[in-house]
Amino acid sequence: MKWVTYEAGAGARTGVLDGDAVRGLRAGIDLLTVVQSGAEVLAEAGETARRAPAEVRPLDDVRLLAPLPRPPSVRDGLCFLDHLRGCYRALGRSAELHPAWSEAPAFYFGNAASVVGPHDAVPVAPGSRMFDLELEVGVVIGRGGRDLHPAAAENHILGYTLFNDWTARDHQLHDLATGIGMGKSKDSALTLGPALVTVDELAEYRVDGRLAIELRATVNDQEITRGRLDQMDWTFGELLAYVSRGVDLAPGDVIGSGTVPGGCLLEHVDTPDLAEFTGWLRPGDVVSLHGQGLGSTRQTVVEGTGVIPLRPCSPKGQA
Repeated sequence: MKWVTYEAGAGARTGVLDGDAVRGLRAGIDLLTVVQSGAEVLAEAGETARRAPAEVRPLDDVRLLAPLPRPPSVRDGLCFLDHLRGCYRALGRSAELHPAWSEAPAFYFGNAASVVGPHDAVPVAPGSRMFDLELEVGVVIGRGGRDLHPAAAENHILGYTLFNDWTARDHQLHDLATGIGMGKSKDSALTLGPALVTVDELAEYRVDGRLAIELRATVNDQEITRGRLDQMDWTFGELLAYVSRGVDLAPGDVIGSGTVPGGCLLEHVDTPDLAEFTGWLRPGDVVSLHGQGLGSTRQTVVEGTGVIPLRPCSPKGQA
């Protein structure tokens, strides 16, 4: 099924996509709550939506929100190593990767409070002049667990959704200089949607046990990259196994694949000075992600808020 959260004038509702229509459950049912109630409850809710919906609305008459507007947690992996190599080249660094990248899939925690819907406007991160998109796929955990085995971890996935990890590259340079990981560069917006597509819906795209869906990203309807999900260097099973070491994954948790190679503007930088690159996102730009079986997002970048300056800090012991 393709689960959605939508707004039709009377608050957020949960439903399933059926062609060009949304078949809604009764008001007050939250998709995250249904997911957390288990597979049997989710299946029953899906049958109710199909056979006895509380309402049926044309898709054009509703506003799709993120399927999970506030997931319990968001993590983002980096499973396409050619994306990292492309970023290194843009930064003037050697594309040779440190051995750590082949020892375990890297990830960081995203901001679950910054999730936006598939057609929502996205403000430029405050103070950023180097705003970027990232073409990714997110998985949603359906059955919790910890210390998962790589060969079995994908059985804990409920479904998939498009995932855009909007990034302020100038802020990222500051984050990297501190050495403690991603901070404000990844904090302002994160797109999920248009739907949470359950595993069974994507069975036709399985090739040799891996999901081989085609993905692409466009800016102002100009394609910037095209790739396939099965080209990940680290599989979702391996990513989930690593992420779950010593910690619980919970139903509703969202975990991103990392960026498809070429799926961000940083990889297309053509100048030694990143600030001089003319391709960074600006207000009015329209960004779309597309995925076979997953649907499409389409969002307009808008002006961000100003920055309230901080006082200069003089570390103790220094003049």
